[in-house]
Amino acid sequence: MKRLRRKLFSLVLLGLSGLLLLSGCGFPGLNSSSTGTVRIAAMSTTESQIMAEMLKALIEHDTSYKSTIIANLGSGNVTFNAQKRNDADLTSTRYTGTDLESIMGKKINRKMTPAQTDAYVHRYFKTHYHMTYFPSYGFADTYAWMVTEKFAKEHHVSNVSQLQPIASKMKVGIDPIWENRHGDGYADFQRVYGYKFGDVYNMQIGLVYSALSNGRMDAVLGYSTDGRINSYGLRVLKDDRNFFPPYDCSAVVNDAALKKYPKLKQVVAKLNGKIDLKTMQRLNYEVDNNLEEPATVAQRFLKQNHYFDGR
Repeated sequence: MKRLRRKLFSLVLLGLSGLLLLSGCGFPGLNSSSTGTVRIAAMSTTESQIMAEMLKALIEHDTSYKSTIIANLGSGNVTFNAQKRNDADLTSTRYTGTDLESIMGKKINRKMTPAQTDAYVHRYFKTHYHMTYFPSYGFADTYAWMVTEKFAKEHHVSNVSQLQPIASKMKVGIDPIWENRHGDGYADFQRVYGYKFGDVYNMQIGLVYSALSNGRMDAVLGYSTDGRINSYGLRVLKDDRNFFPPYDCSAVVNDAALKKYPKLKQVVAKLNGKIDLKTMQRLNYEVDNNLEEPATVAQRFLKQNHYFDGR
């Protein structure tokens, strides 16, 4: 009987423990809002990790606040929801074009200039989500069609429209996510540019650059900030019909966090317009190719650019 009681008591404790775990579950490091710790959400992409490390280093250097990174979150939707639930105070990398479609649920208006689209997204986030979209770091991470320099010279192409005469004979590698995207996916691409490619291969994004360089593909759809573009000597073709919306990259901070941490705004603003496309490509390359840690790359950039001087 005693053994039965002990067993029942153990089961009750186990059940209560499970309830406590479920009620308090979340991403590691998220439940520290009362400790004066600024919580930075970062996606699993290299540049999101690098920018998170920069923000963390600046916050801890310039203020008395502590900071923690919630790393490797799967997408912009996940980081947005973490902010919306107040599980995170800011996201290290948000992209206007992605947020326009995925978060706001709006269609691309190609009659708007990139600056107008950015301003629209910034206002919407402020009004509807009480989040402040900071000015761009200075780079945009967009989908981009690219070819080898040899291919570009042989076929006299510098923009995407010029591929039309040879498109039906081309082999191209794409991100499988892009193929079925609404608004800026393959179906919409065919409608806007008026042609389709001969053979389309779904590939992991990390493999498209070497496949193009090795001659297995005639063109690939990659990311404009990837450091391998320069290392493989690839040419990015101009999106001359403005098919892709602007994907200008910025930090986005909850308004409640800006109020709670008064010095946070001026710290985040230190990176406004300071990192251009070539610089981001280089920083990504140092992590992806040279296998350096994002924190190491971020710290070196800040030191080389004198962000730690004067204190």
